[in-house]
Amino acid sequence: MSVVPVESAGRAFTRADLADMPDDGRRRELVDGVLIVSAAPGRLHQRAVGRLYRLLDDACSAEHEVLMAPFAVTLADDTELHPDVLVARVDELTDGGLPSAPALAVEVLSPSTKLIDLNVKRDRFRRAGTPAFWVVDPLARPAEARLIAWRLTADGSYRQVADVSGDEPFEAVAPFPVRVVPSELVWHPPVT
Repeated sequence: MSVVPVESAGRAFTRADLADMPDDGRRRELVDGVLIVSAAPGRLHQRAVGRLYRLLDDACSAEHEVLMAPFAVTLADDTELHPDVLVARVDELTDGGLPSAPALAVEVLSPSTKLIDLNVKRDRFRRAGTPAFWVVDPLARPAEARLIAWRLTADGSYRQVADVSGDEPFEAVAPFPVRVVPSELVWHPPVT
């Protein structure tokens, strides 16, 4: 992953700059005018994303939709994010993306993106008013897989509501009820 500071462009990057960048398999996101470029994710990351998507989609209410990256969440002209998994109200979605904060944003951590996901993106989703933010750490051993969840409070800060690992479940209530067990997001049945 690389972070391209504003000074590299001589000005803050905007969403218009993203349209001129090559389609080379890298994920490009903007946070307050700073360009963040990530390499394609690995197998463990994608397994966790796929399983979490299925779990959320199966529990999804009629007024919400669950989507996977890349799907643009536009929070400002200088901020476009692509959370690994997101939940949004159906009436707020367009074919081109989500022009507002999602109901839930989830980032699946990779070694190269961990600090950005836990700090920069979490703070930006908080400032946008995203009601729920989760991170999944898909460590190779299912017993070590971890999920941390935050909920937006009335004062605009995030309050941690879960930090579970292995077979310990997280019983989410928002944006809709769903039970998430970290080990089930990464476990792969043995080949027989």
